[in-house]
Amino acid sequence: MATCGEVLVKLLEGYGVDHVFGIPGVHTVELYRGLARCSIRHITPRHEQGAGFMADGYARTRGKPGVCFIITGPGMTNIATAMGQAYADSIPMLVISSVQSRTALGGGRGKLHELPAQSTLVAGVAAFSHTLMSADDLPAVLARAFAVFDGARPRPVHIEIPLDVLVEDADHLLGCAPVRVDRAGAAPAPIARMAALLAAARRPLILAGGGAIDASAALTRLADYLQAPTALTINAKGMLPASHPLLIGSTQSLLATRALVCEADVVLAIGTELAETDYDITFRGGFEIPGTLLRIDIDPDQSVRNYPPKVALVADADVATQALLQALADQPAPVRAADWGVARAARLRQTLAAEWDASMQAQTRFLQTILETLPNAVLVGDSTQPVYTGNLTLDLDHPRRWFNASTGYGTLGYALPAAMGAWLGSAVEPAERLPAVCLIGDGGLQFTLSELASAAEAQVPLIVLLWNNQGYEEIKKYMLNRAIEPVGVDIYSPDFIGVAKALGCAAQAVNSVDGLRDALRQACDRKGPSLIEIDQNQWLEALRTC
Repeated sequence: MATCGEVLVKLLEGYGVDHVFGIPGVHTVELYRGLARCSIRHITPRHEQGAGFMADGYARTRGKPGVCFIITGPGMTNIATAMGQAYADSIPMLVISSVQSRTALGGGRGKLHELPAQSTLVAGVAAFSHTLMSADDLPAVLARAFAVFDGARPRPVHIEIPLDVLVEDADHLLGCAPVRVDRAGAAPAPIARMAALLAAARRPLILAGGGAIDASAALTRLADYLQAPTALTINAKGMLPASHPLLIGSTQSLLATRALVCEADVVLAIGTELAETDYDITFRGGFEIPGTLLRIDIDPDQSVRNYPPKVALVADADVATQALLQALADQPAPVRAADWGVARAARLRQTLAAEWDASMQAQTRFLQTILETLPNAVLVGDSTQPVYTGNLTLDLDHPRRWFNASTGYGTLGYALPAAMGAWLGSAVEPAERLPAVCLIGDGGLQFTLSELASAAEAQVPLIVLLWNNQGYEEIKKYMLNRAIEPVGVDIYSPDFIGVAKALGCAAQAVNSVDGLRDALRQACDRKGPSLIEIDQNQWLEALRTC
């Protein structure tokens, strides 16, 4: 007999799942009966929040859902924060948990790990949460989950399986095949309207977000054809290569870029929420789109939020962009303003470069040193100063190489487990995986420090770059700017080098460009994780005196 738990694992294999992140517990052991005899690799974090962040990082580099096995009760409350991060950034994540037996659901009998309504608790951070009341329903529920991942705005999905359903006879379901869906195509009428408006524009501009990340090649061709300056959200970095003459970075919150947006007569927003954490990171308001706005989004609801468009199209970003290119070929040749396109984008970049202060320049040098040494690295960031700076000053040559938790949900401690997942997801074969670099501060690292042991156990060659400024510096500045006496921000920091070594990592401190290069090269030769500590003040001083 194959149980429901065993069949679930077989069905996940059929959907192409190759990693599962989870901590076994008495309520999930029946899932592991099947897992021990399949091709899926299990990764054990040290906390369920870490499991969720690993699945998140895996999904961002692989482009398919990360999967977690989570116990009832505390496992679900622990992973809820990671689900919130993934929900905010539209990341596909499948969270499969146990729950009390069907006869005990909502009974309030003091059962182990009991919650009054577990599904209700996590419903707000999931596309849907489903309680599987019969093993026979398993294939249909998994099909629903992957329909969200494949065809809609991808977000976490939660499936909880009662303990008695986990052990049900499900042998008859072993032959069930995966069900996959294609994303929405591009309706001809709105494409034609958009093409006509873009062709007639003298100053077109593109705003692209993470929802368009798989449309990189088509979007680059569209920007070239339109001669449209193009701004990318933080999650969309790399969709246009760093050297592209029309790229204006991820600087939509800055006055100079906002002025350029206001000059545009037609703005195409594709795969972007047009939300605060990409367009107003200083929380001052004032981002405006006075020109004609066109929006393409996979989510109908999102296509009209924040900034209502003149034309909205619900479609896959890549399909829609290619359709626009075809439709534009039938339009009259565009006539652009003489000072637009490449010339206007270059003038903006010069203006912005002159605005970077010494601290931002030093932090940018730190990031550039990483990319010079490890040009193919995936940089996964936390809420820390170099990440804030890199969001503004750094451009990448490929998508899915820069993402962080300084925007959206904004969870501290995200970067360490997410970078571990990013390495696992960057390729199928270990030899082909990209270097994964975690950019994290001393405050954020203490949220998930124990996951260094997970990386050591799994032999993940994670490179943790610890930017140490001895506390929550950004929050301290925020308090002082508001005339609030700082409280709770000057925190105790442990001996990170000693702790990292105790958890199975190589560890060292560096405070110069050459020292960082050498440490990065050494880290790349190891099979396990490395921690490299950089003291902020010493780094800034070294650059001032060199």
